[in-house]
Amino acid sequence: MSALWELSATEIAARVGRRSLSAEEVVRAHLDRIAALEPRVDAFLHLLPDRALAAARGLDAALATGLAAPPLAGVPVALKDVLDLEGLPTTCGSRILEGYRPPFTATAVARLEAAGAVVLGKTNMDEFAMGSSTERSGYKKTRNPWDLERVPGGSSGGSAAAVAACLAPVALGSDTGGSIRQPAALCGVVGLKPTYGRVSRYGLVAFASSLDQIGPFARTVEDAALVCSSLCGWDPHDATSAALAAPDFRAALAAGVEGLRIGVPWAFLEKGVATGVLATFREALRVLEAAGARVVEIALPHAPHAIATYYLVATAEASSNLARYDGVRYGLRVPAPDLERLYGETRDRGFGAEVKRRIILGTFVLSAGYHDAYYGRAQRVRTLIRRDFETAFAACDAVATPTTPTTAFRFGEKTEDPLEMYLADVFTVPANLAGIPGASIPCGFAGGLPVGLQILGRPFDEETILRVGHAYQQATDHHRHRPPLAA
Repeated sequence: MSALWELSATEIAARVGRRSLSAEEVVRAHLDRIAALEPRVDAFLHLLPDRALAAARGLDAALATGLAAPPLAGVPVALKDVLDLEGLPTTCGSRILEGYRPPFTATAVARLEAAGAVVLGKTNMDEFAMGSSTERSGYKKTRNPWDLERVPGGSSGGSAAAVAACLAPVALGSDTGGSIRQPAALCGVVGLKPTYGRVSRYGLVAFASSLDQIGPFARTVEDAALVCSSLCGWDPHDATSAALAAPDFRAALAAGVEGLRIGVPWAFLEKGVATGVLATFREALRVLEAAGARVVEIALPHAPHAIATYYLVATAEASSNLARYDGVRYGLRVPAPDLERLYGETRDRGFGAEVKRRIILGTFVLSAGYHDAYYGRAQRVRTLIRRDFETAFAACDAVATPTTPTTAFRFGEKTEDPLEMYLADVFTVPANLAGIPGASIPCGFAGGLPVGLQILGRPFDEETILRVGHAYQQATDHHRHRPPLAA
């Protein structure tokens, strides 16, 4: 019989809903698991055991009165510390937000709690979501459960590691250039970035407002689909929220992939992909073909320019968004003899090196005389990338690539070379620039480390990428493998 922390979100919700298992039992099992493994993994920044147990007891009491079970009844969830919970710390992995407690709860979090989910705590991340390894947190480094000497990916590394280590069956992250899909791949879990506008960003601390999107981590596609049905939908608090109701994503899974066309941009994959990763990707395509899909070649001619485009658009938006952290209104304040030095010294001490680098770059590309040459041109290339996908989706139903060019790298391996670190997101960034949905599905191992299969879909067609991912998981068992951590 499986330990409670091994159960999927779907299984937990079903058993708690029919009262063969209590939400309190589930939460206690996960808190015990966290107590045993957290010192080795360092996935969490803030644990909320009392709050979680109180919520679980409240749900159990409500179910005992005959209340209909909500869809996520008793499912423990971890939150990336870029999502607000009223009255509780939100640090974004940065020292500049020490002591900040938001006066409201993020819509995405409120929807999960309304659906019966129980928040366990807030997870570690690269500072302000700027990083690909979770080495850039202002507090600590999260470790990859598959190899504690390697990074979990980023920026949502704490959430990915928590799900991989079975500290929570579900976690939320944010994806600006791959920050859900890339760590999902490196940690061997499912990570879904919905279409831009599908999930409300109200209560998500902004990095790059035209790129950021909230999404789930889970160990199965079915769990990700279950969570998304509660997570998605229009929100009047978010002007970029799409006025679309959330479908029943799980209902789409049974359709399978028979007859679906999977497009592969082989020219884009010619350089920089590790041999083991590429071999694992090819095998994943063979599995999908055996399940009834048809693999076709497509072209994404402007995708090689995506990294350069992203680091102009994202840094420009970050420069604007992070101007609010000045030591006056909230967070860290460094005493200084005058206002100008208060601004400068607070920001100097509060921000880490990577955040400063991106603020400086973003400020430069927005400055007089350079705006059109850099930021304006980047926006035009962004349009070309989106049009590439529109053309591709005329010839296929979904696009497949490896999620990352390599498996998880060792701590310190890329920190001295920012460009090398940025290239870890070479396959994930195009989807954010185009605003389309994407998922990473565990598809095997290279050198004993997880490899991710990325599936991209048309705007607001999460159902198709979830169908592909679920069909793949039905035909394989990679998602059932667990990291070699002691219980």
